[in-house]
Amino acid sequence: MEIVVLVMILLVCFNFVLKQTYRKVWMVVAASVVCSLFVAFTWPWAIEQSKTQLQDWLNNPALMLDTALVLSIEVIIQMSYCLIAVHLMNAEKVSHRTLLIYRLLRLFPGLLVFPVLFHLETMCMFWLTGVSFTAIAYGLAFVVLLAIPALTWGVKWLIPEKELRLEVFFLSNALIAILGIIATVNGRTAVAGISVVN
Repeated sequence: MEIVVLVMILLVCFNFVLKQTYRKVWMVVAASVVCSLFVAFTWPWAIEQSKTQLQDWLNNPALMLDTALVLSIEVIIQMSYCLIAVHLMNAEKVSHRTLLIYRLLRLFPGLLVFPVLFHLETMCMFWLTGVSFTAIAYGLAFVVLLAIPALTWGVKWLIPEKELRLEVFFLSNALIAILGIIATVNGRTAVAGISVVN
């Protein structure tokens, strides 16, 4: 279960960076500033978390169902962006409403990156024992501020074709949806078996 969650965290980070490759430079800078401010100002809540509490959250079926709902909504929004972008690339005539929806979906960076950043900050608090909490928070905020534009440029350099990046973005969102279903089930079965058969 923890490996599934770790893979989902990595995919959420990858999707966030991949989505930034379709945005203008000032939007990428604004997203990195917002993410770094989030990390810098949430450290008082991050230090209150414990490893057992995080494990209890992963084993809580109701919380996992709520998380899967949020995950599904974000995946639907991001996949809709991919489908409309492909439609705009191939259509000869596009309505104003479709263009407006495309622009709104392109502005949506993704909200799942914030729980991922909070989890990363909490894990850094556990790993770097003996270091000041504010130093960890501000150091991580500085790393996030530099990493988002750098990773965005790196992904754009590795995959220069916009169509290929869009396909990878769609497939990684599909993988997140599948992993979300696996994480929600968490070893439970839909029908309980019986031991005695008449």
